[in-house]
Amino acid sequence: MIQFLLNQELKTEHALDPNLTVLNYLREHVHKSGTKEGCASGDCGACTVVVGELSTDEQGQDHLSYRSLNSCLTFVAALHGKQLISVEDLKHQGRLHSVQQAMVDCHGSQCGFCTPGFVMSLFALQKNSSQTDSDQEKQAQAREALAGNLCRCTGYRPILAAAGQACGGQRQPDQFDARQAQTIARLKSIRPQQTAELNSGDKRCLVPLTVADLADLYDAYPQARLLAGGTDLALEVTQFHRTLPVMIYVGNVADMKKIEHLEDRIEIGAATALTDCYEALSSEYPDFGELLHRFASLQIRNQGTLGGNIGNASPIGDSPPLLIALGAKIVLRKGETTRTLALEDYFIDYRVTARQESEFIEKIIVPRASVKQAFRAYKVSKRLDDDISAVCAAFRLQVENGAIVDARAAFGGMAAIPKRAVHCEQALIGQPWTSATIERACHALEQDFTPLTDFRASKEYRLLSAQNLLRKYFIELQTPHIQTRVTAYV
Repeated sequence: MIQFLLNQELKTEHALDPNLTVLNYLREHVHKSGTKEGCASGDCGACTVVVGELSTDEQGQDHLSYRSLNSCLTFVAALHGKQLISVEDLKHQGRLHSVQQAMVDCHGSQCGFCTPGFVMSLFALQKNSSQTDSDQEKQAQAREALAGNLCRCTGYRPILAAAGQACGGQRQPDQFDARQAQTIARLKSIRPQQTAELNSGDKRCLVPLTVADLADLYDAYPQARLLAGGTDLALEVTQFHRTLPVMIYVGNVADMKKIEHLEDRIEIGAATALTDCYEALSSEYPDFGELLHRFASLQIRNQGTLGGNIGNASPIGDSPPLLIALGAKIVLRKGETTRTLALEDYFIDYRVTARQESEFIEKIIVPRASVKQAFRAYKVSKRLDDDISAVCAAFRLQVENGAIVDARAAFGGMAAIPKRAVHCEQALIGQPWTSATIERACHALEQDFTPLTDFRASKEYRLLSAQNLLRKYFIELQTPHIQTRVTAYV
């Protein structure tokens, strides 16, 4: 069984279909229809809900953390041990919540279909806002929080005004603040203690708590699909109408959500959400942080994991080219046996990897930044927010005494896999740091890649973009004050 709080109501579920999304659970099982289905793919934000989860600080104190999620991509098993808040839960004692009232006051709702999603994103934003942030910082936070919500009536200006009213000034405590101690106590009382299972007879989802238990379960059920954030896997159910007979949810395995800073490397658990990866990676590599700001929406980053973005082996995943350029490695585990593999060797062919049966990614190892190396990353897409790359490029070069002594260049969107540009690197290493060298390396890219044409970009555009991004890298390093970095567009 699984247990969670539906606002303040304890829910104990034994036999729900594990393929059931939180969106459909709300609408069909508990008859809370305020949450809307707009796209069933995590693109529009109409289905946004907020999940509260216990977190423990360095002093061992328990706190509540609130995050917005796309309920259309979240399976019910992911709620185990957490609190689910939907738009119906905000109104209290006949009074609208302050974020709802702000939408009314600022005329932020037009047709109204998207409004519940905007309200829930604003609620999460309000819960995570700091009173010490400047007005400029709050405006940027509002735009980021709402970037995953689409208004088809083009009502963004009044919605942003509502964000300013609800989250910009001194926040008044609400019923969730008043119940915080009670909610923490209730979540502690249902904190998972052992492997849980949701079983509908023909389908099941197992929820282990330790890496060892996960390894044992995956050995026992090698046909199972590993579920982390579900932002990719859930599409098989919502878009392709497939059935997933056996899943193993890894989101409650605490050791796979850890980030450890060691002297020469950062070790990131494979189930760590991209939102949590941001601080660790952006502090070492600012361009990685900039790219994560453009990685889908905040709702997706709150769910999607770094291990999942690698494990699905997409040729247009945004993190693998950057990690490959940085020389990252992954730790693969099967049973009690682990092996460490250079990330570039993990990808073999389109959606084909070096992972063996019952083997899973346990952690990602990222080298610490060196002042001797210059790392830059670039994403080319049709719009700034919430879009897939046409081309993603990452470069890491080391220049000493005017000569290139080390070079790594990696691309996404240029081949069937995220891939190093080996001929380009060979054209750079040992050569003088000049525009002539860069031009030779640009021509070498023609030997590295024969990109495809699809609806995102033509093969000619992709190749030219890849070459121009290398030129851009050279110009930026020559003139550090000119750095637009990950803001390129098709």
